[in-house]
Amino acid sequence: MEKSDKTFNHVDYLWDEAKASALGEDQVALFLYRSNILGADLRITNYGGGNTSCKTIEKDPLTNEEVEVMWVKGSGGDIGTLTRAGIAGLYTQRLRNLKNVYGGLEDEDRMVGLFNHCIYDLDSKAPSIDTPLHGLLPFKHIDHLHPDALIAVAAAKDSEKVTKDIWGDTIGWVPWQRPGFDLGLQLEKCLNDNPGIRGIVLGSHGLFTWGETSYECYVNSLEVIEMASEYITKKIEEKGSVFGGQKIESLPKQKRLDKAAELMPVLRGLCSSENRMIGHFSDSDVVMDYINSNDLERLAPMGTSCPDHFLRTKIQPLVLPLDRDDDISNIDTVLAKIQPAFDAFREDYAAYYHSCKKDNTPALRDANPVIIIYPGVGMFSFAKNKQTTRVASEFYINAINVMRGAEAITEYTSLPRQEAFDIEYWLLEEAKLQRMPKELPLSRKVALVTGAAGGIGKAIADKLAAEGANVVLTDINEQSLIEANATYKRDVSTYAVCDVTDSNSIAAAFKEACLAFGGVDIIVHSAGLAISKPLEETTQKDWSILQDILVKGQFDLAKQGVAIMRKQKLGGDYISIASKNGLVSGPNNVAYGTAKAAQQHMSRLLAAELGKDQIRVNTVNPDGVIIGSKIWEGDWAAGRAKAYGITVEELPAFYAKRNLLNKIIYPSDIANGVFAYVGVLEKSTGNIINVDGGMANAFVR
Repeated sequence: MEKSDKTFNHVDYLWDEAKASALGEDQVALFLYRSNILGADLRITNYGGGNTSCKTIEKDPLTNEEVEVMWVKGSGGDIGTLTRAGIAGLYTQRLRNLKNVYGGLEDEDRMVGLFNHCIYDLDSKAPSIDTPLHGLLPFKHIDHLHPDALIAVAAAKDSEKVTKDIWGDTIGWVPWQRPGFDLGLQLEKCLNDNPGIRGIVLGSHGLFTWGETSYECYVNSLEVIEMASEYITKKIEEKGSVFGGQKIESLPKQKRLDKAAELMPVLRGLCSSENRMIGHFSDSDVVMDYINSNDLERLAPMGTSCPDHFLRTKIQPLVLPLDRDDDISNIDTVLAKIQPAFDAFREDYAAYYHSCKKDNTPALRDANPVIIIYPGVGMFSFAKNKQTTRVASEFYINAINVMRGAEAITEYTSLPRQEAFDIEYWLLEEAKLQRMPKELPLSRKVALVTGAAGGIGKAIADKLAAEGANVVLTDINEQSLIEANATYKRDVSTYAVCDVTDSNSIAAAFKEACLAFGGVDIIVHSAGLAISKPLEETTQKDWSILQDILVKGQFDLAKQGVAIMRKQKLGGDYISIASKNGLVSGPNNVAYGTAKAAQQHMSRLLAAELGKDQIRVNTVNPDGVIIGSKIWEGDWAAGRAKAYGITVEELPAFYAKRNLLNKIIYPSDIANGVFAYVGVLEKSTGNIINVDGGMANAFVR
């Protein structure tokens, strides 16, 4: 394999010959490598979009004869992260023999079930609807991609003519048709009618390209995409402007972020009228050029073109009836302006459903918008989790690029509504949704945890994330936060440096929560420190710092966090990590014990006040958390050891022996106490859970 000498300006050439050579002649491994590097460039195909394949000669375990096997991305996979576990291996000839039993377009769903009768590899992922599109073509390596430039060509008016203008007779073209067995037959016919072509454009859909080796296929794909991109670039230059030129000017970057953070909880609440949603915000140059343009009003209602786009984004976005400079600080005023737009969107979506549905159509799904546009400010998306909402945003950006290209070429065209509906509510898509794993208990919720860079706070964040929540880690040490945040997978967490004694710092942390995830549902005040001194040694500074971090911090977090929860109108949880010392009198503990008692009573007061908002306020009381707890790293351990007349080394055993269960208490035990409130005890507020192994003098009742 020789490295391509072609320069690519519109796609990333990522083939690494050293990596490819290390795979030897393993054609499946090379096909997976090609898939991964194609998926790494979002201009080529987005998450979950497109599919790739290769064909190899294998020994049939039943006959011992050599047979051709096709390896293809399975249903629901992503080529950028594709592994052997995500592909299907099928007997190529058996798949082609299905032509003998195919009964026409009305037989498409049955054919998908028959793919299973063609399985060669018993560990195969379920074959996708696009399987016959690969199997009915003869090439060893095939890419089916959704590049923005190609979909722009596919979605342009006079797409077939445009295809010929760009590639001459080297690329075939087939009109729009829903994916399935018949589309595979159309590709086969196109190739037979046009022998020697290097690829096929699918109207309103995407691109098929191929090669005899994985590398040849890869370079062919890039070259075809590059030619389309160059063509579009020249058309845009000739036209001089895109989307009819700029209608309004963007707010400055910081003002956009400020306004987005303030508005997102309101939007989240509206989008969560049926199911709680997680948010995402984008104000990239691509987004702003589109949403600030003269053509937004014309193009947005047309909807997207490529099936993968509108499956993720719904058929069209909601454009907010807000001016760029509107004051959005008053929630009632904002709702008066945008609530009717949400109501109208839901009504229109329901009308779309009822006008297009058939006897066997699945039930109407959530009618709320996924993509929301605020001209001058940015684009919001809301979906069931962070990955889904981020990917929806990325897909709509792909759709923007498609519109730009198609408008530059000739004119953008979208799928007819019935065609779009038949994809969105396809029974096979519904079956895929039904196969999705059950959501975790805290899925769709956002938790902000103070003191989360280590110790109890990090254990709490770990537990909440493990149970499905998005977590916002806050602490005063940025490097520790960076390290803590790195322990989570993408789309799970973010962090904000936060000094809980500073109202502005708290506000910045909540702003990060809103921008990253749309708002907040769970607030856990775990930040703290401990000072153990007798009265005569306790200073005003000792007293003040404990009051500021533990008490004032809890108050300020509650005040600002509750304001966001009220915007969302989804209820919420506020949990204070207090201490047994707030209930039990002990020596050398006047400042710490008083602050902890204040935390406990403040929680009771807030519970009484916030119940009407469905905001539950509870307390977890740890005791004796020595191993893994940050407060024991300083003078506190020495102070407590002195108070009890023992050494620091004797503390863990001492604390374990003094509780009724004789158990050592770990940070993870405190995290379990927090989860009990937010994941199990949904009708509990104003309560205290002691996580101390059983201390009779700390019994609440």
